[in-house]
Amino acid sequence: MAAILALGFASGLPLNLTGSTLQAWLASVGLDIKTIGIFSLVGLPYVFKFLWAPFLDRFLPPLLGRRRGWILIYQVLLAICIGALGFTSPTDAPYMVGVIAMLLAFLSASQDIVIDAYRADVVRPSERALAAAATAFGYRTAAMIAGALIVLMADQIGWRAAYLIVAVAMAFTCLATIFSPEPESPGHAPRTMADAVMNPLKELLMRRSSWAFLLLVLLYKVGDAFALSLYSAFMIKGVGFSLTELSLAGKVNMTISTMIGTALGGWLYLRWGLFRCLLIFGIAQALTNLLYMWLALAGKQLWLLILATSVDNLAGGMGQAAFVAFLMSQCSANYSATQYALLSALASIPRVVLGAVAGQVVTDVGWPRFFVITFLCALPGLALLIALRRRINAIEG
Repeated sequence: MAAILALGFASGLPLNLTGSTLQAWLASVGLDIKTIGIFSLVGLPYVFKFLWAPFLDRFLPPLLGRRRGWILIYQVLLAICIGALGFTSPTDAPYMVGVIAMLLAFLSASQDIVIDAYRADVVRPSERALAAAATAFGYRTAAMIAGALIVLMADQIGWRAAYLIVAVAMAFTCLATIFSPEPESPGHAPRTMADAVMNPLKELLMRRSSWAFLLLVLLYKVGDAFALSLYSAFMIKGVGFSLTELSLAGKVNMTISTMIGTALGGWLYLRWGLFRCLLIFGIAQALTNLLYMWLALAGKQLWLLILATSVDNLAGGMGQAAFVAFLMSQCSANYSATQYALLSALASIPRVVLGAVAGQVVTDVGWPRFFVITFLCALPGLALLIALRRRINAIEG
């Protein structure tokens, strides 16, 4: 669990450096909003990382085993890339900033592939939700450092020094990789690239009820993703909270509640098992969407913002712990990099596409009814979960 926690930190550290932190840097030096918007495209490797995951299943690095060797390579390259980004200038060489930021996102997404595969390989079935909680703690702590703290540091010591500090922190994560344990059953690498591409798909699709399981991956958190797709817009334009109120009572509270939720979900998983956790946490995720309906009807009430965000993200964190455990249970050690990348990409589809749909729905029916619709959208996934009860219980033996 200590290794999983540390590697979760390593996974979260580069994330905001190509997202919100990069935007803050570009805005602080006076780039226009159109240019800043174009820079958001550097995050595309996170969406398409499943395309090169078979390469990481197929080829073995020269040291530290099948997964840790790749993790170490990417951590060294990430530390170099973060440091190099600090020596660039968005005003003097914006194209160079874009190229290095895109490379940073590619290396970060690649590191995520192998860390996810390592977690699926090394964690025993009974520890999967605890591993999800440890990952969330490490990941979100690092994301806050690379998000909020680096901006504060940049204001005091400059962007170059701030990026160099993060580069040093990234380099230190190599120690966690070196001292992490090897999986008891590391699996066997595919013999050819064709096998690395096709065999993970065949292995997934040839299982009993495979299509139903894939549909469950897609639907389980769809109500949660739908409700949160316009979270900031709802709080600011729908209810009228200020940026400061949203930041302190909403965003920070959201992060803390999610971390507590994943920890609680991991603890309850040990007592309840996979199916019971997926069901209870899924019902909680659906019901907490109605708290936002209450907020939409009540209007600007700071205490209700805190209550809705806290309870919703507590339930969402618990659901995330069980859901990550479920995703890990679907991965074979031989193809865990490719299979986890595919499953996580499938699960992310609602989060990516529902924002555009949500805007039209809110325009047509208003905020209160919108959140009722998000509650109803969660029900098909819960019904499918109940239908697959025996198959899910069989996963744990």
